[in-house]
Amino acid sequence: MNEDQAPTPWPTVGELGERGVLSRVLAQLSAADAASVGPGDDAAVLSIDGELVITSDTMIEGPDFRLQWHAGYDLGWKLAATNLSDVAAMGARPIALTVSLACPAGTRVALLEEIARGLDEACRALAPGCGVVGGDLGTAPVLTAAVTALGDLQGRAAVLRSGAKPGDVVAYCGQLGLAGLGLAQLFAGDVPANGDRVGADPGAGAGAEPGADPDAQHSPALAAQLRPQAPVSAGVSAAEAGATAMMDVSDGLSLDAQRMAEASGVMLDFTADQLRAAFGEQQGVRVPIDAM
Repeated sequence: MNEDQAPTPWPTVGELGERGVLSRVLAQLSAADAASVGPGDDAAVLSIDGELVITSDTMIEGPDFRLQWHAGYDLGWKLAATNLSDVAAMGARPIALTVSLACPAGTRVALLEEIARGLDEACRALAPGCGVVGGDLGTAPVLTAAVTALGDLQGRAAVLRSGAKPGDVVAYCGQLGLAGLGLAQLFAGDVPANGDRVGADPGAGAGAEPGADPDAQHSPALAAQLRPQAPVSAGVSAAEAGATAMMDVSDGLSLDAQRMAEASGVMLDFTADQLRAAFGEQQGVRVPIDAM
């Protein structure tokens, strides 16, 4: 930026440059308990007690999320929650995330700050002690986020989706169908656009302030879609209680139940009454498993 040129009210990634953007983004992040070396070096250094679980996911503006629906805070929260849930589904305790963001040069830095804020608060709320330990910043035609999550099994064996046996029961933790309802409402246009909802500069993607109630701006269905409250701590609890098979159910009960059944070589037998109870009353469902 020219020394005589006044800074814009909403500086962009191109105006601040990589160093300036990173300094503002990193200021939103807390340290991870397991990190002896965090962001700022060539790589992070983590201390763990046992085997390490690793998962990664990429979300691209357009097919995976829409900024007219997601405030930056919402998007950051969702990026963390979806990856923390995958770690928990293995029976591990999430300890760290790495996050790589690529965006157009005209992207307002405030959007990236809010994404970082959402990431940080989701980690603190859903997996205390976990945090962002590194990542990368680049350019792309549309906003793209790649997240890698790491978890510590703490001496336990990983709980796989292939361990279900005849005689077991299926237990679901959470609320079935609520996020799907929220997505249907967004596609139907039943909710205001992001810029109207957050009451801030629409292009900045500014969301809730730190410490705000994560559901304060959304109905339960929209909160389940935009800021999912993944039951992360239940993963370790289930593993310690002797769960034989576990998996994340982000793709819905029907599809993910089929995946578990195929991986384990069993048949999951759901009755109509059990499904009505699970979806109608939003309660956990327990169903018998029969041999395939």
